[in-house]
Amino acid sequence: MKHSELQSPLKSIKMRQRKNGSSIKHPNLSDAEAKSQKKSPYSLKDVFLTCLGFRMLNALLIQTYFNPDEHWQALEVAHRIAFGYGHLTWEWEEGIRSYLHPMMFALFYKLLALLRLDIPCVMIKAPRLLQSIFSAVGDLYLYKLSFVLFGDGVAKWALFSQLANWFMFFCFNRTFSNSLETTLTLVGLYYWPSVRSSLNKAPSGSRKWGLALAALACAIRPTSAVTWVSVVLGITCLLDRLMYDSWVLVPLNFLKFNFLSSGGDYYGTHKWHWYFTQGFTVMVFTFLPFCVAGIIKSKYWKLSGLILWVLGLYSILGHKEFRFVLPVLPISLIFVGYSLAALDERDSRNGAKKRSSCICNKWPSRKQLAIFFLLASNIPMALYMSLIHQTERN
Repeated sequence: MKHSELQSPLKSIKMRQRKNGSSIKHPNLSDAEAKSQKKSPYSLKDVFLTCLGFRMLNALLIQTYFNPDEHWQALEVAHRIAFGYGHLTWEWEEGIRSYLHPMMFALFYKLLALLRLDIPCVMIKAPRLLQSIFSAVGDLYLYKLSFVLFGDGVAKWALFSQLANWFMFFCFNRTFSNSLETTLTLVGLYYWPSVRSSLNKAPSGSRKWGLALAALACAIRPTSAVTWVSVVLGITCLLDRLMYDSWVLVPLNFLKFNFLSSGGDYYGTHKWHWYFTQGFTVMVFTFLPFCVAGIIKSKYWKLSGLILWVLGLYSILGHKEFRFVLPVLPISLIFVGYSLAALDERDSRNGAKKRSSCICNKWPSRKQLAIFFLLASNIPMALYMSLIHQTERN
């Protein structure tokens, strides 16, 4: 979407601005949405290239082991498809996994082979570099979604939060189906009309894009239906028919095993409140107080309600993992961006007052302290988890 499509004039708000001689603030949603009608000072191309460069560096810095599904449910399967050998775990015999996600890496492996780049060092690093492209797309659409909802001030701080969060750095570039699901969720939310308010309507046809992306996310990982209405593309059924040599309804088998029979409990269980008291709070980490403040200040209950819905429904399951709720972590970081934008605007007003009264303050502003606190707490965590923790098992 071009920024020109975002510029629907709000005459009454603009007239009030001219009369008061002030910029749009963020005390309530309508004012924030009005601000989103302005054109972003950053081009989307520059935003994407910045995110892409960061994510590629991020992919190269990941040297640690996190979860076996990164390999056994994606790359090992892709290697078997591309080269004819590789181990398949029991899930593939029972038909509870779709070939749609590993097929993407299988085609990439085939391309590397055609280019005679199928050597060990490239085969190890290339999949995460491919994933870094998808991650950068997710970052871009986080910025775009924040922009249309709250304006550029929130969008840039939401993107900052996304790039600075330790768990996004640690997990987003790994070849989990959850990582691609997160990107598709962000793109789908951007195109989904009901996420926006009446003042900021989505362009015609965006519902179809949102529905298609929701369906694709569900096809790649059926539990994405917790976030989206479960509409599964026919292409995944055809692909699984080809790979399994029989008609297999992977989403149905997956949901039966994980939801109806509690088969996932074999791999360990947690208390019902784990996501609220430990799992998701650790993922958000030191961004948590800013997230809560942003939710309260913005009063944008559609997105905050979505976070609560996903965490609540996943809490019913006995088996819980951090990566299961990865798709709603960027949504929580949008609210962090709202909170930081409010601090930024407040500091700007205070700075203008002090300059007008010739008062010199050597102490850092609240925004500067907040940024220092977030970076000082997340960067060491991200580097330790990506470079040191469990390196011997990678």
